[in-house]
Amino acid sequence: MRILIVKTSSMGDVVHALPLAADIAHALPAAQIDWLCEEAFASIPALSHHISEVHRVALRRWRKRPFDPAVWREVRIAKSALRDADYDLVLDVQGLTKSAWLARWTGAQVAGFDSSTAREGIAAHFYQRRFAVPRSLHAIERCRRLGAAALGYPITGEPRFGIALNAAPATRDQAAVLLVNASRASKLWDEEGWLAVECWLAQQGIASVLFCGTAAERSRSELLVSRMQRAKVGPPSSLASIAVTLSTAPIVIGLDTGLTHLAAALGRPTVGIFCDYDPALVGLTGDADA
Repeated sequence: MRILIVKTSSMGDVVHALPLAADIAHALPAAQIDWLCEEAFASIPALSHHISEVHRVALRRWRKRPFDPAVWREVRIAKSALRDADYDLVLDVQGLTKSAWLARWTGAQVAGFDSSTAREGIAAHFYQRRFAVPRSLHAIERCRRLGAAALGYPITGEPRFGIALNAAPATRDQAAVLLVNASRASKLWDEEGWLAVECWLAQQGIASVLFCGTAAERSRSELLVSRMQRAKVGPPSSLASIAVTLSTAPIVIGLDTGLTHLAAALGRPTVGIFCDYDPALVGLTGDADA
């Protein structure tokens, strides 16, 4: 049986869907499980040892150049690859119109949330099979319940993320990771709070490293580091490389951002700072085997 999970973005949402792949692999050991993801986050499902192939799309990039022939060529290639995979079932656990539209590219049967529980109710009209999964549940639980309902297996145990990394053992001088940047301003924490956290870590003899993606994030990180005691800004790195750093950090302290959720999924001691979203819905969840 070939199954495709559709969870394209954002990074934290992709992390939250990883236990679904582990559930399917446990219930249906012979199944091949693939993933459809935005290219910027495709390395996240690739970390799972339950995922055979990651299909990449680039909606964020494509929509900036809608009339570019090169974009349409990429779209044709992506659609062809999805249709040629000949999936038995597609699980759209994102519940958006765009994800439902992408799921239909496969030509396979698509299962998703019903119109009352999908993030965008209209998305349900694209599905052949629809299931009510309360939106009051944590994002991980919603993904797990949708998969269990569509494939007919019971959910057993706490979430397992199934991430496989080749990381060197942690050392005593490993730096803590401070994730001070986020995708929107409402998620940010005040600078004085970060300075106090770093000061406490420095007093314990623990250095800190800050990661950033955009130029604006680098500027913010460098400004903070200039006022900190034992902190530095990490070099530009791939998601896979940052995941290795997170996996050996003595502690990770971060905002409600994808890397913070990834650190928790990797089983590291992680503190999340939620400034604009209910952690009951998207709070940090560790791996049951950690």
